[in-house]
Amino acid sequence: MPEARARRVRRGPATPETLEAVHDDLDELWAHAEFVPETDRMAFTLAVIEASTNVVAHAVPTTSSPVELQVEITVDDTRLEANIYGIGAAPFTTDPTAGRQAAADDESGRGLALIQALVGTVVFERRDDANVWVLRREHHGVQ
Repeated sequence: MPEARARRVRRGPATPETLEAVHDDLDELWAHAEFVPETDRMAFTLAVIEASTNVVAHAVPTTSSPVELQVEITVDDTRLEANIYGIGAAPFTTDPTAGRQAAADDESGRGLALIQALVGTVVFERRDDANVWVLRREHHGVQ
């Protein structure tokens, strides 16, 4: 990856308050990365918030300690990348990125399809004691 032009990292309990702080971090990030087109900013922000919300809503702790959410966001001249960690979360038994399509009457399950539609790359993997989402979106903001 080329040299980062903007970067933000947030770690805290997997709670709505940490999720709100991630949203604030994204707002601050875009103030330092105005060269990224607005459509790319909006799509990437929505994907990052949706994946982070999945950690907050669905991660199950492996111990009595709560799951932590860590979000690392990097912007360079051509790419947006986020690594979203559910630290201390039990491993998923299936790959959520290979999930099924939500039925019309399902109340949830559309987030994964939404994330995949918003970014070019979605990877889900296990690293040590964390479930990790890797999201990438190319942009053409710097000519």
